[in-house]
Amino acid sequence: MDNAFLALFLVGLLGGGHCAGMCGGIVGALTLQSPQGGAAFGVHLAYNLGRIASYMLAGLLVGAVGHFAGNMLSLQHGLYFFASLMLIAMGLYLLGITQLLAPLERGGQAIWKRIQPATRKFMPVRGPAQALPLGLLWGWLPCGLVYSALATALASGSAGQGALLMLAFGLGTLPNLLLAGLLLARFRRFAQARVTRVVSGLLVLGYGLYGLANLWRG
Repeated sequence: MDNAFLALFLVGLLGGGHCAGMCGGIVGALTLQSPQGGAAFGVHLAYNLGRIASYMLAGLLVGAVGHFAGNMLSLQHGLYFFASLMLIAMGLYLLGITQLLAPLERGGQAIWKRIQPATRKFMPVRGPAQALPLGLLWGWLPCGLVYSALATALASGSAGQGALLMLAFGLGTLPNLLLAGLLLARFRRFAQARVTRVVSGLLVLGYGLYGLANLWRG
């Protein structure tokens, strides 16, 4: 898909309301447990860098799968079609029109139940050395927005491209979750505002429709 890196960065950036809702609990815990001042910023940055690293690993894996599947042109078109549908579903999900991706999030709970107990080893968080591995684990939390980005990484047909696409997405989410951690109460009100969800949903929906239009023209 053309401009996929910029698109996924914007999806992550404007999908911040969903991110804050999904990760609000752990971000709140980090805020309460970590030191104040500049040390608190280091804790939140380390957590988010770990989370983004997990996104990149997932992108690398699905990109590798897409590479092997994409050797056949018909399968490659199918992957693009699937990625576009996932983004459309995510846009509608953010707009509150449907809960199409909720079953995917519930399905991911099976994996998360095996990972979540390991997060307790790094809590309470006292510094970046604990926050980084906690972020690495928390990056596997079931999330429809992440799954939609992964569909684009899958369609890229390349392990390297998949990892870089998820890096772009993760960097888009970074400002939102850093703000959610350092200005938790005020930012949560902004993230949950109706206008934020509408803008986010329209962006994701528009990009999904753009992908379908490109397939139609092709």
